[in-house]
Amino acid sequence: MGDSMTGIGIDIGSTAAKVSIINNEEIKNFYMPTGWNSRETALIIRQKIEGLGFKNYKVIATGYGRVSVPYADKTITEITCHAKGAYYLYNDDITVIDIGGQDTKVISIKSGKVSSFSMNDKCAAGTGRFLELMANSLGITISELCSLGKDDTAIKISSMCTVFAESEVISLIAQGTKKEDIASAIIEAIISKVSSLVQKHGNNNKYFLTGGLSQNPIIIDKLSKKLKSPIFTHRDALYAGSIGAALLSIE
Repeated sequence: MGDSMTGIGIDIGSTAAKVSIINNEEIKNFYMPTGWNSRETALIIRQKIEGLGFKNYKVIATGYGRVSVPYADKTITEITCHAKGAYYLYNDDITVIDIGGQDTKVISIKSGKVSSFSMNDKCAAGTGRFLELMANSLGITISELCSLGKDDTAIKISSMCTVFAESEVISLIAQGTKKEDIASAIIEAIISKVSSLVQKHGNNNKYFLTGGLSQNPIIIDKLSKKLKSPIFTHRDALYAGSIGAALLSIE
């Protein structure tokens, strides 16, 4: 691979581990499920990196499982890495909305740097985990749930606590409520939760969505309507955290 320095960013989230490799200005990304043991996942990632032929590299780890990457040269918080990666992908100041597995973050970027951030990490509502559990209780996947729930409904899920929301879903099923209406109510619940965090954070006019739901057109459309603002994303937005970490590793 020559002598040029290779920068590697590893973002170990609660559900997926994202890896970005920068070599000669070129970025390669891959991801794998985090599984129950982040340390084991980190070791599998190292084998994969070395299998690709990279030897002389520097690693920065970020994300929820960043402490379980024993070979990382440094760990950096996901707020910094996400902002760096999103700024790289969007190439301008913007407010980043990261809907993660276990938390949702809103990060404002001014002059390429984090100017402020807010986080919902006390509760699963408004996260990928909430959507996953609700989809499970309907016996479908997250993407099926989003396609089913693309239209609006008058049905509301009143509780934002995952456990109670789940029992609401179960009783709606028992009452014979249409699956489409239940799916739509679930999406509305997560969109409301995310947008209330965004509005608490302070209004902006441009948003960039990262995280596992950033490729979901229904989520983007509904969030954009709720915030009355355009929502931008990028095909690599899932890797915002790992790209940011990789960029920081070669600076």
